[in-house]
Amino acid sequence: MSVVLAQETGRGPGLAPAGAKRRWTRLVLPVYSGLVLFYLVLPILVMILYGFNASGPKRVSFRWQGFSLFGYTHLFAKPDLTTALKNSLFIAVVSTVIASILGTLIALALVRYRFRGRGVSDFVLFMNISAPEIVLGASLLSLFVSFGVPRGILTIIIAHVMFNIAYVAVTVRARLAGFDRHLEEAAQDLGAGPWITFAKVTLPLIWAGILAGGLLAFALSIDDFVITNFNAGTTQTFPLWVYGAVKVGIPPQVFVMGTLIFGFGVLIALLNVVAQRRRA
Repeated sequence: MSVVLAQETGRGPGLAPAGAKRRWTRLVLPVYSGLVLFYLVLPILVMILYGFNASGPKRVSFRWQGFSLFGYTHLFAKPDLTTALKNSLFIAVVSTVIASILGTLIALALVRYRFRGRGVSDFVLFMNISAPEIVLGASLLSLFVSFGVPRGILTIIIAHVMFNIAYVAVTVRARLAGFDRHLEEAAQDLGAGPWITFAKVTLPLIWAGILAGGLLAFALSIDDFVITNFNAGTTQTFPLWVYGAVKVGIPPQVFVMGTLIFGFGVLIALLNVVAQRRRA
């Protein structure tokens, strides 16, 4: 009788109710996920917070001195930092556009065509992604020195395009994996030529993948330090300038600029999500 009662109530000898145990185990994954997300977001939150640190025009350490909008009202007070930010944005935009075009074309070729060397192309793409940055940076430096190419913005753009192509190609290729070719065939049956079919049918359908690859390429380009440091010469980018400023103290404008760049990326991602939902 006691065994039957224990089974009905979900209790055993000296055990908690089964429902209470299930409720406890249900909390493990959400709590763990929340802690991991907090760990990932914590550096960004610190950056946003110290953009409001009342340090004035001085270079400061990580010591909170009160709330202030000085970093926002004097955002471009340091000409060398402003120049470094402009260089980073210019390099990121140009390299992203070039890498997005070339990466998309490579993805289309790898998905739709069978050609000699296709397997080698796949291998090179993934090798580019998995190779350490110091290896890529040193290799590019050796290449530029061997051919006597002066290092500067041009060499940085070439380097960033080189490692961004693989990320764009892999992202767009994933988008093309479930692409229905019958839509293109229907457009061609209705009289559309190859270019019109691509512009009116193919491109809108894979645009989300191209945009995702482009945003990834932009993020990788604007915060790259290792490869840029090898191939920059005397050109200063935002990460290189910040690295040099760490030795004497980081001004609040650095945190503000980082916050604005992060906010711009989040805004673009949200607009993309909204546009996809409206399209659906």
